[in-house]
Amino acid sequence: MSSPRAPIGIFDSGAGGLTVLKAVARRMPAEDLIYFGDTANLPYGSKSPRAVRRASAAVARFLAGKGIKALVVACNTSSAVALSDIRRAVAPIPVLGVIEPGARAAAKVACGGPVGVVATSATVASGAYPRAVKMRAPRARVISVACPLFVPLVEEGLWSGPLARGAAARYLPRFKRERVKTLILGCTHYPLLKSVIGRFLDRGTRLIDSGEETALELEALLIRRGLRRAARARGRRRFYVSDDPERFSLLARRFLGRGVGRAVLHACE
Repeated sequence: MSSPRAPIGIFDSGAGGLTVLKAVARRMPAEDLIYFGDTANLPYGSKSPRAVRRASAAVARFLAGKGIKALVVACNTSSAVALSDIRRAVAPIPVLGVIEPGARAAAKVACGGPVGVVATSATVASGAYPRAVKMRAPRARVISVACPLFVPLVEEGLWSGPLARGAAARYLPRFKRERVKTLILGCTHYPLLKSVIGRFLDRGTRLIDSGEETALELEALLIRRGLRRAARARGRRRFYVSDDPERFSLLARRFLGRGVGRAVLHACE
């Protein structure tokens, strides 16, 4: 049986999932969090579904070995193609992906209007977001656009300048033409581009941050199971990577606004 004192596990193929960790930490600051960036295998989006399932299950088992009480799959590609494999690998630990919470929130606020999705090519090709939205709003029209330049721009810290604005102008015009007022940010990197995306789209467009929605659902799940940690001092954060801890530390400073510290950053063989 899990204890409220047990940590929460979060993983992604790299640093993008740190936006989800940040949302969870903001929502539940007392919780201990363990993050794994599978940097030896990134990006998952360019791998075959079989490779993604294998890598995801391996990381999930690693985190389960740390005694976690819940697991958040902070990778849209992994959430799209490997969630059932992950759940089998760590049962009975509860597992949340980032697609369902984002789709649920979008279907709720769209009120029958079209729903847009910006994501990586792999996530768009999977069709996971349209399926998830239509489960809740069968008549919804879902428009998905792959935005492959967004991730490297974010990782280089270029999320507010002319290059980011140029990428937005390249990928987003269809949403204006189709009068999309609800847009899912279907990649964990994309919340860092919120300001650029929001300025390009029509006023009043609602941007759905799947990380924030996942944090809300995670909190509700922990409360239902009696696993929500009572308020106390700030929880501990631990970070693991499968390769290149120096690069990860640099990206963590960009994503979190601070470094993760050598004392808590470990490279795993």
